[in-house]
Amino acid sequence: MTESSRIAPWLERCPFVAILRGVTPDEVVPVARAVVAAGWCVVEVPLSAPAALASIARLTEALPADILVGAGTVRSVAEVERVAEAGGRLIMMPHADPRVIAHADRLGLVVLPGFFTATEALLAIEAGADALTLFPAETGGPAHLAAVRAVLPPSLPVLPVGGIVADSIAAWRAAGAAGFAVGRALFRHGERPEDVTRRAEAFRQALR
Repeated sequence: MTESSRIAPWLERCPFVAILRGVTPDEVVPVARAVVAAGWCVVEVPLSAPAALASIARLTEALPADILVGAGTVRSVAEVERVAEAGGRLIMMPHADPRVIAHADRLGLVVLPGFFTATEALLAIEAGADALTLFPAETGGPAHLAAVRAVLPPSLPVLPVGGIVADSIAAWRAAGAAGFAVGRALFRHGERPEDVTRRAEAFRQALR
């Protein structure tokens, strides 16, 4: 998918992915709407969240069709199937298992595997990745992304994940990041939607 990445239209609108780690089904819709109100258009619920599939199903019903909803921390083919059944269209992975990537690709889902080495990145691309997530990004920092970016297809989007804060956006952009997946710096379980909107707006402001 490197020539016409399925994630590209969303990244062009807003290069942020909201990771709603720890979110519950009762709070997921107000929180996601708070993110969308700030202009974000990609939302993922990690499968480690309580009743994550129920949250994904609620989001697919409540949010507009032009918002990309899916799951994070997807680790198996069976989990890909369950996310698709819940209506999710996005698969984010912490690793680069070719079987999981290829299965998501066959189902027409947007798939973003995680990588840390050039070997993992190239195997993920061959398996059908739409984009890559550098994970854990905070371990290597922007310098690591810049080094690996040099051997990847120029058109392939790479998004750092892990430890992303608004103040680090400029450095990651300079290193070649096409987007960012943001978790704790955006949302923590139990927080008010208006606080989530404020943080989401601060990230967009950091792009400028």
